[in-house]
Amino acid sequence: MSLHKKVLIVDDEEDIVRLLKTVLNKEGIEHVYTAATAADAITQFEHIQPDVVVLDIMLPDGEGYDVCQKIRNISTVPILFLSAKTEEIDKLLGLAIGGDDYITKPFSPKEVAYRIKAHFRRADYQIIEEPTVPLITVGPFEFDHEKTEFRKHGQVIELKPKEVGLMALFMKHPNQIISKETICQHVWGEDYFGFDNTVMVHIRRLREKIEVDPSNPTYLITVKGLGYKLVKKDE
Repeated sequence: MSLHKKVLIVDDEEDIVRLLKTVLNKEGIEHVYTAATAADAITQFEHIQPDVVVLDIMLPDGEGYDVCQKIRNISTVPILFLSAKTEEIDKLLGLAIGGDDYITKPFSPKEVAYRIKAHFRRADYQIIEEPTVPLITVGPFEFDHEKTEFRKHGQVIELKPKEVGLMALFMKHPNQIISKETICQHVWGEDYFGFDNTVMVHIRRLREKIEVDPSNPTYLITVKGLGYKLVKKDE
């Protein structure tokens, strides 16, 4: 994942902006821009075209909600709300008008950095849907879409529905790292947050069916900090 990306922080509290900028820089995110007002946020956004926006809701000249709506008119860039408003209705409103995440104050600066990096990964490893082909072959594996049948070395392996979705996704993109965020979107139709354990459990069960030694996988491997990859081997 490349961290040569741009983050725009919109907040009028100088201490928060300074702290976030310091932590983001330490996490390898060097291009951090700031704005203290709603008007400046829009000007900065149009000028620098950031990859992620961290947006406070309460600004001196307006609300972050309005800034979010204006950005959404011209861009699908991830927007992370950062707010002292902790009521559920505020969070729901922020997400409903186009926000991708909602973090309440006080917050952990490192958590904000990790969430930003998660959105970077989602963009970097976003998988484009491809036309379905009748039969996919990757190394010793075959997936028959018409029969919804999965085989290893010609032997049918029984998979549960989510395992079928996982294997089909990996087989369409062999040797490509697939993030947990992308897996959630394509297999569960949900955003990643809250699904970490679910993904890991399903990956483990899938390995138990396709690997010789599930504890030391050689086909479906973990790429630490990034996701999973199905290794294509000629056998």
